[in-house]
Amino acid sequence: MLGQANFSGGLILWGIIAVFGLVLLIWAFNFLSIFIRAAFSGAPVGFFELIALKLRKVPVGMVVDTRITAVKSGLPLSIDDLSTHYLAGGNVEMVVLALIAAKKAGIHLDYDRACAIDLATKGTGRTVLEAVKTSVNPKVIDCPAPTSGRLTIDGVAQDGIVVKAKARVTVRTNLDRFVGGATEETIIARVGEGIVTTIGSAKSYKDVLENPDRISKTVLDKALDSNTAFEILSIDIADVDVGENVGAKLQAEQAEANKLIAQAHAEVRRAAAVAVEQEMIARVQEMRARVVEAEAQVPLAMAEAFRSGNLGIMDYYKMKNVQADTGMRDSIAGGGTAGGTK
Repeated sequence: MLGQANFSGGLILWGIIAVFGLVLLIWAFNFLSIFIRAAFSGAPVGFFELIALKLRKVPVGMVVDTRITAVKSGLPLSIDDLSTHYLAGGNVEMVVLALIAAKKAGIHLDYDRACAIDLATKGTGRTVLEAVKTSVNPKVIDCPAPTSGRLTIDGVAQDGIVVKAKARVTVRTNLDRFVGGATEETIIARVGEGIVTTIGSAKSYKDVLENPDRISKTVLDKALDSNTAFEILSIDIADVDVGENVGAKLQAEQAEANKLIAQAHAEVRRAAAVAVEQEMIARVQEMRARVVEAEAQVPLAMAEAFRSGNLGIMDYYKMKNVQADTGMRDSIAGGGTAGGTK
């Protein structure tokens, strides 16, 4: 029984050893082709370096092939350099291609700066290789940008005429300022501001139409590429057109506003005059009411005079005769109605 147990334990142990050996054999077979390819390409890699790459979850084949490309191009890069940049989230293949392109073009670009540019362009849709190519072959930026939805940059000359301009900016990547430098959007914004300022300082729109290069010269003199990732080589005015007469439009709107203000003031004065008129009518009615009230007191006073003996009957008839005579005179003269006072 004891011998049987030892025999079974030995089989299990040999089984474990066999599985472990099979795994090692598969690893060795996988790494053997890469190891041989690197050795015959003049960029040898240690077997333990390959195992270390695998343990760090770095794609072994991609890193080794990238190093082979770098060494064949005369770039002395090590496996540690490439794997470190990969673990930092960089694009190793793009960095090596950018270094090769820079070397072929005679541009000084070290590995650390290329890695920094690669990490800076991550997630922006640009690559370090594109930056190097743009440094060799300048690119053209439309101003305004087609994605902005605007076709021209509009400025108003001092005579009130709108001038519509479209520019094309030729830039070259400045690799020394690429990391931390402003992007194309800043270049477009600065050039647009310079165009608007130049048009606004012109005495007349005719000056801009006669000398469109005046815009590009003025804008270039302002060093708009400072603190940006680009160097402006030229600014070319692609199109200049005349827009509406903003000055006349503003004057017309101002005149209309002044008319409305004058009408409002006139309405205020009219309302005040109507109020005064109504007040005077009320005062007239008030005075008439007082006259009627006073006339109503006359019969009462006469009755009191009769009672007190201060007025006799003959005196009363004489007064009536005088009133009748006065009314007749007024009627003849056309000044009133005969028969007494109203």
